[in-house]
Amino acid sequence: MPAVEEAEINKYLSKYKNVAATRKDVVDVITTYRSLTYDLQKFVFNDGSSKDLFQLQGTIPVVYKNNTYYIPICIWLMDTHPQNAPMCFVRPTPTMQIKVSMYVDHNGKVYLPYLHDWQPHRSDLLSLIQVMIVTFGDHPPVYSKPKEQVAAPYPTNSYMPQPGGGQGPSNSYLPYPNAAAGGGNFPPYPTGGNFGPYPPSGAAPGGGSTGYPPYMNYPQPGGYPGNAGYNPSGNTNANSTGTITEEHIKASLISAVEDKLRRRIQEKVNQYQAEIETLNRTKQELVEGSAKIDGIVSRLEREQTDLQKNISVLRDKEEELKKNLETLENAEAIDPDEAVTTTAPLYKQLLNAYADEAATEDAIYYLGEGLRGSVIDLETFLKHVRTLSRKQFILRATMQKCRQKAGLAG
Repeated sequence: MPAVEEAEINKYLSKYKNVAATRKDVVDVITTYRSLTYDLQKFVFNDGSSKDLFQLQGTIPVVYKNNTYYIPICIWLMDTHPQNAPMCFVRPTPTMQIKVSMYVDHNGKVYLPYLHDWQPHRSDLLSLIQVMIVTFGDHPPVYSKPKEQVAAPYPTNSYMPQPGGGQGPSNSYLPYPNAAAGGGNFPPYPTGGNFGPYPPSGAAPGGGSTGYPPYMNYPQPGGYPGNAGYNPSGNTNANSTGTITEEHIKASLISAVEDKLRRRIQEKVNQYQAEIETLNRTKQELVEGSAKIDGIVSRLEREQTDLQKNISVLRDKEEELKKNLETLENAEAIDPDEAVTTTAPLYKQLLNAYADEAATEDAIYYLGEGLRGSVIDLETFLKHVRTLSRKQFILRATMQKCRQKAGLAG
């Protein structure tokens, strides 16, 4: 690949999260399918937001009934590629019309199992395009409009290569299947006869070819009764004499109407099948959403039940607290000396020693405060402190002995 082209691809992919993997995917595709080009375009999502995304566009060769047709497609790569599947669309030209099926909707968006089951480290663009080629070969995504519906000659798109593999002349055409393609097992309308799909306008006289694959357009009215090769009834005598009777004309018209009705019915069936598939997908999403909502509702109900229990417990505690407050308010005054009682004389001695020691500690503290405030002199302070310190030492020794006797931690 030329360095300029590689630099351009790197520039377009500069904002992508997985540049190396995405570049490899793109290079493999444009190297294999020269009819595809790339660009950076703005993609508008359903919610109205837009983003600049890498785009592959052009045509892919699809083989249908031993003829090769070039189907215009467009592939958008998400900026998280290959973590997320790309978005694929069929881009019909003015002479084409989208054929709705389970693989393509009326907007041209492509639905494939390969896209639905996209694996970030196993799926790639080259395999995706090959799956599209095989799928479109069985179910063509477009068909040609009748000539009276085409407003102008088919325009030439510079990005669409011609059947020969290169760029064709300015009046070249892009072949594609007709409306009957993939619509059933019956042949294109009308049946029988020596006429078939008409060649392009540039076909050589006498049935020669300009090198393009044959078109699969509707036959012209002139190909019906009056054509010497047309024999819907299979009566060889009538063909040998060249005489067309009323019965032949009637049989021809009946056959043409039947084939046309079959095509229309098959198109409707395909359309309804595609709509059913879409509805089934929507139903599945709604069922999954309903299950999630049911789970959330169940969790909320459990939480609501727990909350009601907690509220009930709090109310009981509140009532109990009110009763205790009323009891305390109505109770008589309690003597602090009688508030604490001991179960044994040893514990009572320990309690009394502790109270005396705490009082002695307070007395020493306030003596110090008196000395600091010059309330007492130093001699008085030292005298009382010596006395209180001896008393404090004895009380602490008593508490230590009581703890040992009672088996308490020292």
